[in-house]
Amino acid sequence: MEWKFQSPCPCRSSRLSAAKIRTLIVDDEPLARSNLLVLLSRDPEIEIVGQCSSGIEALDEIRKSKPDLIFLDVQMPECDGFDVLEQLGEDQPRAIVFVTAYDQYALRAFEAGALDYLLKPFDNTRFDRALKRAKQNLQGDRVSPHKSECIIVKSAGHVLFLKHAEIDWIEAADYYSCLHVGAKAHLMRRSMAELENELDPSIFCRVHRSAIVNLNRVRGLQTGPEGESEVLLQTGERLRVSRRYRAQLQERMGLRSAPAV
Repeated sequence: MEWKFQSPCPCRSSRLSAAKIRTLIVDDEPLARSNLLVLLSRDPEIEIVGQCSSGIEALDEIRKSKPDLIFLDVQMPECDGFDVLEQLGEDQPRAIVFVTAYDQYALRAFEAGALDYLLKPFDNTRFDRALKRAKQNLQGDRVSPHKSECIIVKSAGHVLFLKHAEIDWIEAADYYSCLHVGAKAHLMRRSMAELENELDPSIFCRVHRSAIVNLNRVRGLQTGPEGESEVLLQTGERLRVSRRYRAQLQERMGLRSAPAV
């Protein structure tokens, strides 16, 4: 028997909190600070809490003003951007955008917790994209603490931002997890449990110890004559549903009262 159903509505509130985003600019070049100030001043949701010309100055200012967002230069004398984050530890701002003229630090920046990496010189479009990503990330924190909207995948020197909504399903692969996005698959060294904790539970559901599905990609649930179940995805793939997770899936899909097979 195959049950058909409507995918759950993914709509969520997208309005930012009335509070402005407290933003700090850190760069040892006066012209770079001035350019960032001009760009940020265009956005009424941004409140500039300060400008710093060194990493040492930034440490004091961050601890004092506790900004939500910082635009942080990488190369600065005495204390560079990475040193700043290392010394801050858990006191890091919730959103960090690195700004630098050197592309070789990109992977290290994301490993340090950066949300984006602006390579000088950048145009207004690229800056706006970085600011939008930061605002969306902070908005997600306010709606659901510690839940980001993207998964960062680093592969062969490239950094990809995969939006949660783009992921069809996730498969366990030894010590890795494989993210299936349309016809593409992205391998990353993270556990299924770790990813399950990060993903929005209103959209993603564990169906097997080796599989997590995006409920908005589920077309149906098929039950065989011996009670075995399979999830049918819109991509045409079929994934086994273990008995351990079957009841949870049915409840999440609104099938608690479905007829017995």
